[in-house]
Amino acid sequence: MNEAPLGLLYSVLVVLILLSGFFSSSETGMMSLNRYRLKHLRKQKHRGARRAGKLLERPDRLIGLILIGNNLVNILASAIATVVAIRLWGDAGIAIATVGLTLVILIFAEITPKTIAALHPERVAFPASLVLLPLMKLMYPVVWLVNFVTNGLLRLLGIDPAGAKDEHVSSDELRTIVTDAGALIPSRHRGMLLNILDLEEVSVDDIMVPRNEVYGIDLDDSDADLLRCIQAGSHTRLPVWRDDINNIVGVLHMRNISRILDSQGLDRGALEREMDKPYFIPENTPLHTQLLHFQKNKLRLAIVVDEYGEVMGIVTLEDILEEIVGEFTSKLGDSNDSIFPQRDGSYIIAGNANLRDVNKSLHWDLPTDGPKTLSGLILEYLESFPDGNASLAIAGYRLEILELQGNVVQAVKASSAASRKARQ
Repeated sequence: MNEAPLGLLYSVLVVLILLSGFFSSSETGMMSLNRYRLKHLRKQKHRGARRAGKLLERPDRLIGLILIGNNLVNILASAIATVVAIRLWGDAGIAIATVGLTLVILIFAEITPKTIAALHPERVAFPASLVLLPLMKLMYPVVWLVNFVTNGLLRLLGIDPAGAKDEHVSSDELRTIVTDAGALIPSRHRGMLLNILDLEEVSVDDIMVPRNEVYGIDLDDSDADLLRCIQAGSHTRLPVWRDDINNIVGVLHMRNISRILDSQGLDRGALEREMDKPYFIPENTPLHTQLLHFQKNKLRLAIVVDEYGEVMGIVTLEDILEEIVGEFTSKLGDSNDSIFPQRDGSYIIAGNANLRDVNKSLHWDLPTDGPKTLSGLILEYLESFPDGNASLAIAGYRLEILELQGNVVQAVKASSAASRKARQ
């Protein structure tokens, strides 16, 4: 039998190396596909995604197919390279073929194609599926036999080959995905999505209007005082109580004002008839739960009470929505009323400022797991009521009391460690 010409052997060797590169890039490309993007593309009827998804339904069979093909072409390439080297250099050609073919396969059939596939998995995997899918049907008996043996070995090692389930994303992982989305999701939309995820970690007492700031109607006041209170109010709904805020008897919607006024002035009977029944909620209700309750009960205002039934404050649907979308236009001017930047990089902050608002505005990390206001935080750390101005450091922030009235801190000068280092 005549020996095959070297030119033909060279051609076959090149084809085999290209096939090896194809199998190597296919493996990396298929395994590097984003599973969630793949699901999305399959729903969009993308043909390449549907083919790739079908192959990835059984990754053990896909890997078996690719490795069978890759090993076949590599072994055949090694045999042909050895034949060529022996013809050219005799017995020394075996060593030359081993070293040379190893370098060629590493560069052209492994590293380069796998790097390309890792960088552009869809561009590699989707076209490759055109070949792999029919090849899977053609070589199914061999693939099945190989997988039968390997799966048996895995079971002996205590590994269930069919134990892999569909991947699920935790809230922390989803937060990372949203944060790293970059230009794919506008920054404002990313912020809204992250705020929705944060609703699970925030309760109504974190965002409520505290009882000392609640604007409402006291039925024990005179008619003239009630009318002045109603006229001066800027809220759509006003809580109504008798004698004390702990005795809230209803909520008055301002759209019903015309029904409680007559030619004589204020009609108290009509006022009590037009009031809505108060809606009470526990102080530690998570925001996402309360949002669902508002939606279910068709309500927009709730009275927050502690475990003893004492009124702690009020929370509205608007307050929760602002946690998601940010302050509404009508309230943009209010966001900076409590924080005043100074030339030296510090800030004068009102003592009743909400700690979460301070952290959001200044990108700080003051502790929020205890008191909700800056005054409460300072007094908790001091463990007493100071006789005068005092300074303290909390979580890397320096806080200096500027004004103290009674048992309440009215104004604080605050600065972070970063701003102090910048001034030095």
